[in-house]
Amino acid sequence: MSTFDTRIFDEPELEFGDRHHHPDPRLGLFDAGPLQPFVGDAIKIGVVGSAKTVEDTRRFLETVSAGVEGKSEKHPNMHPSFPGLGNQSPFRCRFEVEDGATATLSQGKLDKIAKEPDHQKAVEMAVDEIVAELQAMEDGGHRPDVAIIALPVRLLERVWNAKVDASGSVEKDDSSGSDAPNFRGMLKARAMPLSFPIQIVWEDVIDEKASIPQKIKESSARKIQDLAGRSWNLMTTLYYKGSGRIPWRRMPREGEYTACYVGISFYREAGGQQLFTSAAQMFDERGRGFVLKGKRAHTESRGRHPYMTHEDAREIIGNVLAAYKTHHKTLPARVIVLKTSRFKDEEADGILEALDEAGTEMRDLVWVQESYSVKLLRDGNYPVLRGTFVDLGGNGLLYTNGSMPYYGTYPGQYDPRPLLLAPHRSCDSTVTQLAEEVLSLTKINWNSTQMNQRLPIPIRAARAVGEVLKYMKEGQVESADYRKYI
Repeated sequence: MSTFDTRIFDEPELEFGDRHHHPDPRLGLFDAGPLQPFVGDAIKIGVVGSAKTVEDTRRFLETVSAGVEGKSEKHPNMHPSFPGLGNQSPFRCRFEVEDGATATLSQGKLDKIAKEPDHQKAVEMAVDEIVAELQAMEDGGHRPDVAIIALPVRLLERVWNAKVDASGSVEKDDSSGSDAPNFRGMLKARAMPLSFPIQIVWEDVIDEKASIPQKIKESSARKIQDLAGRSWNLMTTLYYKGSGRIPWRRMPREGEYTACYVGISFYREAGGQQLFTSAAQMFDERGRGFVLKGKRAHTESRGRHPYMTHEDAREIIGNVLAAYKTHHKTLPARVIVLKTSRFKDEEADGILEALDEAGTEMRDLVWVQESYSVKLLRDGNYPVLRGTFVDLGGNGLLYTNGSMPYYGTYPGQYDPRPLLLAPHRSCDSTVTQLAEEVLSLTKINWNSTQMNQRLPIPIRAARAVGEVLKYMKEGQVESADYRKYI
C-alpha cells in the first residue's frame, strides 16, 4: 500500500494599500484600500440598457453608496456588509454616472431583436445597437472611464444561450467551441477599439425581482448573491476596469524572485474551422495583465491536447518576454508557464529555447488538469478543506475548492474537484512549491471578491481572452489591455 505526503496550505495572503495584508479581499479593501490607489476623484460610469435597466443601475449605485448590510449572522466572514462609498470607501474614491453618459435602447429596437428568428442575426443586431451607443459615448463630451451594459431579461432571453457559453472553450482541453455565436465574446471584440472597457451586468444583479428564465442561466446553480455580495463584486470590477489600478496582488514572499506568469489556452475560431489558435496571457508579479495572441495551433490525432509547434512556442514566449521588458525595463528572473493540455516535446523545447536565449535562470512549465478521477474523503460528512495537497510522487493533487474554516462552511454546491498539477521534467521548483503558488494565483480575480476561485488566474485569463479573440475580424488589432477581455 502506497503512502502519500499530504498537507494543507494556509489560505494565501493578499497585499493591499500601505503594505497591509489579509487573506480576504473584502476585509483587506475595507481596512487599507486598494494596492494601487486611483489618482482622480471619481470614476465616471456610463450605462447602456433599456429605460428600466438604466434607471435600475442608477438606483443600485445609490443604494450601494449608502452601504448595505450583510445577510448572514451565521457566516459573517462569508457575507460581510458593504460599507458604502462615503469617506472611508473600500476603494478610496467615488463612482459617478454622468447624465450625458447613459444611453437607452428603445422598446422598438428590443422588440425587433426579440422577434428575429435567426440566432446569429439576433446576436449581431443586439451587438450592433449596443456598440453604436457606446461609440456615441466615445465621441460625445461625456466619455466614461468604464461602461455598464445592463442587459434586460428580454434581450438576455434572445441573445444569451447558456449551452453555447458553457461549451465555449473549456473541455476538451480548451479546444472545443460552438458554431452558435457567443454574445459576450462578440460584444467585447466589437467594443475593443473604444478607449474604455465595458462590464456586462444581468438585470437580476441590479433588480433582484427580475426573473431569469432557467434555460439561459449559465448553470442551474446560478443563484443571485445577496445585495452586499453583489455590491462587493461589481464595485471591485468597476474600480479595476475604470481606474486601471490593481485592487490587490499576491503577497510577495521574502526573497521571492521577479516572476512572469504565462497562461496558454486554445480556442477555435468562430465559424468552426478545425484549426486552433493559441492565446497567451501574462501576469507580472504586480498583477498587470498583458494579452498576446499566438499563431495557429495543432492538435494530436484524436483531437485532444492542442499544442504549439516548436517555432510558435518559442515566438510566443519571446513576445511575452519582450512585453515584460518594455513594461519593467528588465527581464524576469523566473518564468512560470501554465497550460491545460500536456506539453509536447517540441512545444516545451521551443519555450525553453526562448528562455535560454533571454538568459532566464529559472523556469517552471506546468500542465494543469481539471478533470481527474481520484477524490479524497474527509472523516465525517464534510468536503475536503481548500488548500489540501497530496504529493503523488512527481505530480500533485490540489484542492482549490473545499471547506473553509474562515467562512465556517463549504461555500460550494457540489463535491469539490481537485486540480492535478503535472510539472514538466525541466521544472526548477518542487511540485509542493508550485501547488502553493497555484493556490495563491486562484485569488487574483478582480471580477470577484470570493475567496474560493477554482482556477489560477493565468489560465482563467487566457480562456477569457480566447473567448473574445475568436470574434476578432480579419485585420482588427487586438488590445493588450486585459480589462477589455473580462
